[in-house]
Amino acid sequence: MSDLKSQRRMAAEVMNIGENRVWIDPEHTDKVAEAITRQDIRNLVEGGTIDKKKVQGTSKARSKKNKKQKKKGLRKGHGSRKGAKNARKSSKDKWKERIRAIRTRLKEMRDEEEITSDEYRDLYNKSKGGFFRDVNHLENHVENKMDRSEE
Repeated sequence: MSDLKSQRRMAAEVMNIGENRVWIDPEHTDKVAEAITRQDIRNLVEGGTIDKKKVQGTSKARSKKNKKQKKKGLRKGHGSRKGAKNARKSSKDKWKERIRAIRTRLKEMRDEEEITSDEYRDLYNKSKGGFFRDVNHLENHVENKMDRSEE
């Protein structure tokens, strides 16, 4: 097999691509070896003896699979996290989520007359002070308070 280094280089320049993308028909290497001018190379390109390979892309299969799994809530453990504790969601955003849920539940309880307006105001102020961890904690507190008042 002859050395087709210069032909490959010329073909790359003629087709305006990289040398690695030049495809030379293995059955016509002797014909390509005889081509010594750019015009010879152009003729071989037109004849199909020399051609372009497709551009090699990056497969998205793995990234799509990972994205699908993250959507399910997977791949989010301690080993996958970077940054500080509050880097993913700020402490203020966490607070806003929690306090809105608690206040919504408080309003529902007041409207359904589970608690009085005075109790509502007292519990509202306690929640504002960060007394309740979550809605469940609020409901448990109200139930326990009710049990104590019945005794």
